[in-house]
Amino acid sequence: MALRQKFRKLPVVVAVQLACMVAAVQAADDQAEKEIEKITVVGNYTVNENIDTATGLGLSLFETPQSVSVITSQRIIDQGFSGIHEVISQTVGVSAKQLDTTRNTFSARGFDIDKYQIDGVPLAWSLAGDSGETIADVSIYERIEVVRGATGLLTGAGDPSASINLVRKHADSAELTGYVNAGIGRWNNRFITTDLSTGLDSQGDVRVRFVAKKELGDSFMDIPEDDKTVLYGIVDADLTDQTSVSFGSSYQDNDPKGSTWGGLAAWFSDGSQTNWDRNITSAADWTYWASTNANTFANLVHNFANGWQGKVSYNHTKNTADTQLLYMVGSPDKETGLGLSPWPYKSSGTSQQNSLDLQLKGDYQLLGRSHEFVVGMLKSDQEAETVTFGVLSAETSVGNFYQWNGKSYPEPLWSTTSSVAVDLETEQDGYYAATRFSLTDDLKLIAGGRLSKWERTGVNYGVPENFGDDSVFVPYAGLMYQLTANHNAYISQTEIFKPQNARVASGAFIDPLEGTNTELGLKSSFLNGAVQTAVAVFKVDQDNLAQPIGTFPPVGGRPAETMYSAAQGVESKGFEVELIGRLTDSWNISAGYSQFKAEDAAGTEVNTDHPRKKLNLFTTYDFVNELEGLVIGGGISWEDEQYSGTAPKILRQDSYSLVSLMARYEVTEQLSVQFNVDNLFDETYYSQIGFFDQYGYGTPRNFTLGATYSF
Repeated sequence: MALRQKFRKLPVVVAVQLACMVAAVQAADDQAEKEIEKITVVGNYTVNENIDTATGLGLSLFETPQSVSVITSQRIIDQGFSGIHEVISQTVGVSAKQLDTTRNTFSARGFDIDKYQIDGVPLAWSLAGDSGETIADVSIYERIEVVRGATGLLTGAGDPSASINLVRKHADSAELTGYVNAGIGRWNNRFITTDLSTGLDSQGDVRVRFVAKKELGDSFMDIPEDDKTVLYGIVDADLTDQTSVSFGSSYQDNDPKGSTWGGLAAWFSDGSQTNWDRNITSAADWTYWASTNANTFANLVHNFANGWQGKVSYNHTKNTADTQLLYMVGSPDKETGLGLSPWPYKSSGTSQQNSLDLQLKGDYQLLGRSHEFVVGMLKSDQEAETVTFGVLSAETSVGNFYQWNGKSYPEPLWSTTSSVAVDLETEQDGYYAATRFSLTDDLKLIAGGRLSKWERTGVNYGVPENFGDDSVFVPYAGLMYQLTANHNAYISQTEIFKPQNARVASGAFIDPLEGTNTELGLKSSFLNGAVQTAVAVFKVDQDNLAQPIGTFPPVGGRPAETMYSAAQGVESKGFEVELIGRLTDSWNISAGYSQFKAEDAAGTEVNTDHPRKKLNLFTTYDFVNELEGLVIGGGISWEDEQYSGTAPKILRQDSYSLVSLMARYEVTEQLSVQFNVDNLFDETYYSQIGFFDQYGYGTPRNFTLGATYSF
């Protein structure tokens, strides 16, 4: 117990020391360069590639005037990440909540994240990822980039939270290379992954890469089982010295059993809080939430003789979700366990999106200086349809929930005919441009904007939808001053908008939700780029937030409709600090701390189930000499107190820490074995709180043991 209490206090100590480490690295940098041989490549946890996620200008992290975090492939391997939700939970300033066995929500700086990108092309996922988007496997991605704040310049509509960019693996080897990884884990988990690359011609101008993964396993809960298949293939070809193409496809099939829909009842009928065992689940043995995610893509890049570059990207995504679920409504009796009502549900849904992205960027000369410019266009069309199957007969009670085992409630008799519940079409067009002016050698100004159109039509569970916004201008501005060769100070203001399906008293739709992010920061680079630090303070404003004020009377056959007003002044203020990279040839580290305060104009806290303070730390050490071949690592993730609901029903999550350990040993140059432990001290915590007066438990202590053969 004393050891656990010590680790409970550790986040506070580390948060203080992290800021000191940033200063210490800076102070020691000059001396370190005298004593350590110059590092010519960046550390395993950092990247030196230019990114397009924030501005489209192809700038490095050091040059980008926003907070950006990158989870590299080495970090993914070291921590044994499998799904996107695991990566996001370990990203500085971003939190993840698991609603049930299929859906997750992500948030940053007090606001939800509802968009993501693949290779810089914006894509939309469904509500909380109910087609499995948020449990997509990361084995096909080289790295994951997260830009925090408003990102409307490139992503279009959304919240002023963050943008997640998934960067695909490419066929970058002309020789046969790859690996096979297989292993086991707790709860009967088994997995195998293969990743192969090779050239198809003697010059290596045409290359191919193939990734396949199979994962099976049970859950810490009594009933759920997972069955996941991942396939990915890509061809990269250099048509000429100036022109290259890549095309490929990815496919993930999730075929689980015993899927949950929502969580566990949070309150007894007498108003007291429940405290169920961690292994209990609200699923039945006949439930499932099957989903597929398919993506076909093609990219063409041409480098012009004047140094400019043109890029055309096409993406087609098709996601499906077939469900047979059981939802439990109500508050059971504390003594008898009776009182929960069943709500069985069966559906089949498909979502398809076609996206075309055109981009042109390059340098130009003006007033004796060189500047950068980018112009682009995105056109996207998404169609979503869900049909539901009625219940012909079913039990009306789930019985005593204390004795629930998933078998006592039989599968209902479903109708064989379906009815359309969702039939929506969403169109999004965007035209953007940005430039980086070199005002002096050290002072750079980035200015740009996006002209956006977003419209949705159709029906959503019986409610007609026909709303959107046309010709919305989203500005972008950032100013960076290079204090020294290794230190860049910046200030930026970015915006984003989100159309709303809400009407004011006049009957007109409320103006789009507007989010503005103002950020002041300092980015630094040490040891020839192997170590990077970032410190930022930010303020996020959200205006035109729809607030209910009454009801429109029914008109003509139209049902009653809620009337809204547009609230102004929802505000989030905070700061973030991050240190990442290779401190020595043997020592990798990723550390970050974030803190914010989010309130409305009246000073009332908003989104209180989002953690206000968050710490992530993970580090590895690669031994030499007698212990050569051994890598050990460990980390801690800490979140402060969160709560949801209103008095007297307030559900709280106390602050908690999750400790992880890893060890890898290279048996030979080709063969290595790795052992990971997550939640070392078996901390009991909630994976989500307050979602329809329910909660879920986070994963208990878990371990995996795997072996990798590389060639």
